[in-house]
Formats: sequence, structure tokens, C-alpha cells
Amino acid sequence: MKAIVQREFGPADVLVLEETERPSPGPGQVLVKVAAAGVHAVDTGIRQGYGPPTLPKPQLPMTPGREVAGTVEAVGPDVEGSWAGRRVVAHVGALSGGYAEYALAPAASLHALPDRVSFPAAIAAVGTGRTAQMVLNAARITAEDVVIVTGASGGLGNQLMQLAHSLGARVAALYGGEAKREAVTAFRRDGLVPVDTSDAAWADLMKAALEGAAPTVVLDGVGGDVARTALESLAPGGRHVIVGWASGAPVRVATDDIVERSITVGSVLGGRPADLRTLETRALEAVARGDAAPLVDEYPLADAAAAHTAIETRRSRGKVVLLPAHARPGTAHR
Repeated sequence: MKAIVQREFGPADVLVLEETERPSPGPGQVLVKVAAAGVHAVDTGIRQGYGPPTLPKPQLPMTPGREVAGTVEAVGPDVEGSWAGRRVVAHVGALSGGYAEYALAPAASLHALPDRVSFPAAIAAVGTGRTAQMVLNAARITAEDVVIVTGASGGLGNQLMQLAHSLGARVAALYGGEAKREAVTAFRRDGLVPVDTSDAAWADLMKAALEGAAPTVVLDGVGGDVARTALESLAPGGRHVIVGWASGAPVRVATDDIVERSITVGSVLGGRPADLRTLETRALEAVARGDAAPLVDEYPLADAAAAHTAIETRRSRGKVVLLPAHARPGTAHR
């Protein structure tokens, strides 16, 4: 089979397509014929030799990839045989191996997929979507809220934009530059306000578009100056939830910000929820209901290095997904 193999830590070009041996499932495992494999920002750090403390540093050579969707090809000796042939998605955790035509997954991690949920959308749900559900739990959004989502053209931000809207909130969806506009405006709904932060007057334009309605929640995955301006726009009693800082710098927060307007600043980073599987299930259910239609940026398996580069240079739009040779770009949903 073909797989991406990494033999050293370093830049994106250490990810090379090679011919490798197809793995066999052991106890508690299944073999998945991969139709889509998720690429995450965390993967780019692991590739360089550093990653989150919750994941051990991988031994090389390795095949990256912790999110896979496809069809169960074979089951391990102690796994229920009814899984064979089923459409599934799984977050395989530290096991990795997803950037390949076939990958192992723990049977306990499998989610069965209804036909109406595409493989790429399932990947977006089981990885990025579970984080979005974590953010929603922290933000406590209601139909009374006016929500700012920074980085709304990205995989997480785009889902947060849609999910906040599905809860009845009015949403200001922030994106940076004309190239990313379509990723936001493709989701055409009343109550959604696209805002281009590359315009120096974006904060005033947002205020005018919201017709004076003061934001009550910021869902912030960008940080930096954009997040700081968003925080300053919060109404008294507002909530700012830190999801990340793709800009390279977290939002600046001072005690005065909190005390003078009684705002709260929280984060979903640094901890690990006790029940990730429940979050994955909720994310998949949101996709099946149509509350979220994940934006997906598809690359052929051979272009894994380009996919990593797109994430690192902030050129990706939506959840980045690799498609093996037997699942050509634009066809993995079939």
C-alpha cells in the first residue's frame, strides 16, 4: 500500500509517499480502508519534533495522521465481526498511521457513519468538531447572544460560526483577506455578518453591520491584535473564550479589562475533557442534522507536505483532509 513516511524531524518535505506493507489488525483493532485522513495543526508540530505534552514524541520512521474515515476492511481476533464492511470514522490518538491507504484503529474508537455524512465531513467532526463542542460548552451560547468568531474561514472557526448560528445567535464572522471571503460567505444565513479584518476599519464596519448590537461572546482562535479589538468590543458581562492563537500571539488581557466591564476570559486549552467520545458523538450528530456543514480543504495523499505547508502559512480554508489514491479529490463523499 502507499503511505506517507517520515524518517526524520524537520520541515514539511520530510513527509514522503512510499510503498509500505499493509498492517494487520491485532486484538482490539480494525483495519480501515482510508477514504479520508485528517491533517491537524498539531501534526505540524509533531512533524518537527515537538507536540502537546499529552502525546509522546513519536519514534521514527512513522506514518502521521490521527483521524481516519473509511470502510472497515478487516477486524482483529476479538472484535465484533459486524464491523466489517461498515462506514466508520475514528480518532486513533497516539497510534497515528492515518496518512495511508490503510490504517489501524482501535475498535473502541469507531463511530458508525450514516450514508448522509461524507467521509471528509466525518473527519472534520471527529477531530475539529469535538473541539468545537468543547468551546460551545465553555461559551454557553444562547439565542440572545451576539457572537464574534475570529478565524471563521478556518476549520474550527467555520464550524463555530455555523454552530453558534444554529443556536439562534447573531454571528460576526471574521476572516482575513479576499482569498478567504468565500469560505465564510458560502454559509448564507440571516444573522450572519462577514467581516474582513484586513480592512483597517473592520471594527467600525462590524459595528455598523450589527446595527449597534454589542457583542456578548468572542470565540477566539486567532489572538493578537484582531482578538484584542474583539475583546474591547464586548458588552459588559461578555465572555471571551480562547481557542488558540493562529496569529502567533495570544490575546492581551489586563485585570482592568475584567474588572471595569465584568467580562470573563476563559480557555479550552491546557486540559483534556474526560469524555472525548461524547464530544465526538455530538459533533457527528450536528453534521448529520445539518447544524454544521464542515468546510473541507482536500489534498491527494501524495501532497501531504503541501497540506502541512498550507496550515503553517495560514493558507488553508477549512479542515485539511488527505485523500488516498482510491479516493480522488471531490469524490470521497460518495
